Amino acid sequence: MGQRLRILDVGMGQGTQALRLARAGHTVTGLESDPDMLKAAREALASEPAGIRERFRLIEGDGRETGVHFLPGSFDVVLCHGVLMYVEDPDALLAGLARMLAPGGLLSLVVRNADALAMRPGLAGDWSGALAAYESDRCTSRLGLPVRADRLDTLTATLAGIAAPLQAWYGVRVFTDNVPSDVGLPPAEELDRLLAAEDRAGRTDPYRRVAALLHLCGVRG
Repeated sequence: MGQRLRILDVGMGQGTQALRLARAGHTVTGLESDPDMLKAAREALASEPAGIRERFRLIEGDGRETGVHFLPGSFDVVLCHGVLMYVEDPDALLAGLARMLAPGGLLSLVVRNADALAMRPGLAGDWSGALAAYESDRCTSRLGLPVRADRLDTLTATLAGIAAPLQAWYGVRVFTDNVPSDVGLPPAEELDRLLAAEDRAGRTDPYRRVAALLHLCGVRG
């Protein structure tokens, strides 16, 4: 096994991602403010072996209040995936997350891509929606909720300003954003090709720039 990391998952939801990391041997803290999500995470954790339960901590709390729960420099990795889109002013949240990182620690963000908001309505033939999206940073999530989107250039500047400069970034859901959530997975061989195509597009210009989501990795100096 490689290095065992101290990981904080902010807005962990039902804990799917955090549990995978705990199973891989890492020490994981999940922070979640929604009681229903926290309950689902607790139920999922209860079915895990004792060793995994021992290195997984669940905390009810808001990502904007990490300083209340943890000391600065407490984590090697901080994950904040699919959370910034629900936060009106993300700068304070991001600064707080960066303070939680030990030197050399990784801040991993997954955000809605404001520079590609016209893609979803455009590919669906909604021309009015596509035209409106060009000048907007607002859209509707797959859950039907209004969300905010971020721009790569803006987040790059923000990460530099909080001493966790951007080291790498990727596109997520380049080709599959318009696939309905209730559509089942294709056969294994086709799924492998789909994932390979998405992975390559997510690492390659110009494709990654029109992805529905962006995955940004900043490293604490």
